[in-house]
Amino acid sequence: MDFAAYTTKLEPFLLMSKSAKGAAAAKLIQDATTAPGVYVFAQLLETQNIRELQANPDHQASYALLELFAHGTYQDYKAKQSSYPALNSEQITKLKYLSLASMAMKTRILAYNTLLSNLDISSIRELEDLIIDAIYRDIVRGKLDQKEQQFEVEFTMGRDLSMSQLPGLLEELQRWSQRTAAVLGTLDKKIEAVTLEEKNEKQAFENHEAQREAMIQEIQSKAKKGREKEPIEDPMEVDEGPNSGASALGSLLGLGKRNKYAVPRSPSRFGLHVPRRPQAGSTGGLFRKRTKG
Repeated sequence: MDFAAYTTKLEPFLLMSKSAKGAAAAKLIQDATTAPGVYVFAQLLETQNIRELQANPDHQASYALLELFAHGTYQDYKAKQSSYPALNSEQITKLKYLSLASMAMKTRILAYNTLLSNLDISSIRELEDLIIDAIYRDIVRGKLDQKEQQFEVEFTMGRDLSMSQLPGLLEELQRWSQRTAAVLGTLDKKIEAVTLEEKNEKQAFENHEAQREAMIQEIQSKAKKGREKEPIEDPMEVDEGPNSGASALGSLLGLGKRNKYAVPRSPSRFGLHVPRRPQAGSTGGLFRKRTKG
């Protein structure tokens, strides 16, 4: 429940306070402190007709009662009980709820022994019932630890502040501001360190890439120069392995393996005489008859 929800419950009493004076205003205070769901009273304290009760001897106790419910605790009531009007059971229970909220604002762990003493409760069962009711009314939130005999606070409603409490609140806010400034300063340093590290990593990556590109360019340049210096091999000069002599003769005669673009060489080109093949039906002069004389 947020603060607006708490003040909504008070609005009917704020409207009635505009016309209530004297005894009617005192009766209005009695009704407001008894009404269920009303746990904040500062706005009612500031209304003109209610403030006038402070100067009226007949109703000063009623005004003090409203201040008690706005800022005080059950221990304050016990310490000056004669200064206040008699409280009914609903008012006593509500004041104990508000006292529980005040204690929860100061510490997160509330021991059962402390609560029993401050709230004037005689048994743990009664104390736990009170805490459970306060939780259902969204005054506090937390866990009951029966083993450790303590109440672990997770949330508590905010109460009205008196003028005497303002210096303490201001001091606490200043400490909070200092702690926040320290945390922000630490975060700024962390951000700067991360930014610098990222910048250095980026520069290192760029240097690495530049070196890699330079190395690639150098390798490519050397490979190109090497190709330019290699001699162009004559397609006619083919090493035929172990039979290179016979192959050479075959090449000389235009026989054997040769390049498909090579022109067969004529034997006469090398000074060799190759007999012509005899014509059909002719002996070619090899078996001529010998003539006489």
